[in-house]
Amino acid sequence: MKKKKVCLIAQFPAPIHGLSKAVETLYNSYLTDEFDFEKVDITSNKKFLKNIIKIWGSKADLFYLTISQTKGGNIRDLIIFKLLRLQKKKCLIHLHGGYYRKLVDNDMGSFQRNLNYKVIKQLDGVIVLSESLKSIFQGMIDDKKIFVIPNCVDDRFLMGDAEFEEKMAVLDKKEVLHVLYLSNFIKTKGYIEVLKMAKLEKERALGGDKKKIHFDFAGKFFEVAEREFFFNYIKQYGLEEFVTYHGIVDGQQKKELLKKCDIFTLLTRYPNEGQPISILESMGNGMVIVTTDHAGIPDIVKDGVNGIMVTTSQQQNIVELYSRLYCDKKTMINNRNTTLQYYVESTYLSNLQRIFNEI
Repeated sequence: MKKKKVCLIAQFPAPIHGLSKAVETLYNSYLTDEFDFEKVDITSNKKFLKNIIKIWGSKADLFYLTISQTKGGNIRDLIIFKLLRLQKKKCLIHLHGGYYRKLVDNDMGSFQRNLNYKVIKQLDGVIVLSESLKSIFQGMIDDKKIFVIPNCVDDRFLMGDAEFEEKMAVLDKKEVLHVLYLSNFIKTKGYIEVLKMAKLEKERALGGDKKKIHFDFAGKFFEVAEREFFFNYIKQYGLEEFVTYHGIVDGQQKKELLKKCDIFTLLTRYPNEGQPISILESMGNGMVIVTTDHAGIPDIVKDGVNGIMVTTSQQQNIVELYSRLYCDKKTMINNRNTTLQYYVESTYLSNLQRIFNEI
């Protein structure tokens, strides 16, 4: 039987971020046995005209689009929607974030806002990352067309059972616990708060106690000012023995870092946040999670169950946050099992497969 053709209009790596990783997982998956995937990479706006021509000429049965959460990107999306509507093509959108509705209702002029409401209503389906994010599209499209597909952990970055058992076996013997920040270096992602906790750890150690916690950072700097602040802070407070910056990690380096660390911190209030894959990766590798009740995060992390959940206002209380850092096997095992049950690659892909076939 001839395969159904699906055109993936999305951001592909590089750069590497949650959205591009999720799209790459889909494009390179076993679903190619059932579907013929066509790729339209919209990462670079310089290729806009070329991409429009490619979309117009596509013979795909279904168009899958990862939509933007900026006003400029939304104009691009509206043009794509118009092309597909003219050709009476089926279209499914996937929102990898949590800001779209605020963008439409609060940041747009009435003309662009009304266009969005009109277009969304006509779509064949929309995908969000968690139950609480369904509200983004409620009132814009029939609830039956709103699908929930949580993110997943790439199989490459999920430690094996034997590795996890070894991690648990040596936990009680570890003299120094490792706290991980794995995300882009954007102020609202909370990396500054983690730096301040490293400063508190040094102050405690200067009081005569041994060093108990080391802070590992990995990710990309988009602004020179962010990079300068990070390294100047380390130098100013002499945190070189308490902080390590690993750069942008992937492959084996990333796997080893996830395996080594015990506590994951993402004190985010980032406006575009959806459901951070870095949290799921850390859960799958047996870490205690320290995060905020922001965007879709409360759907995957519960205070006292997965780790520590604070409000975006409480995250400013660094002394209390630092004092609450903990690591125990029960939480780590719970996080590992939860990930294996709900957030593995095979579950993510089977959910997409089901929706593709349904539409």
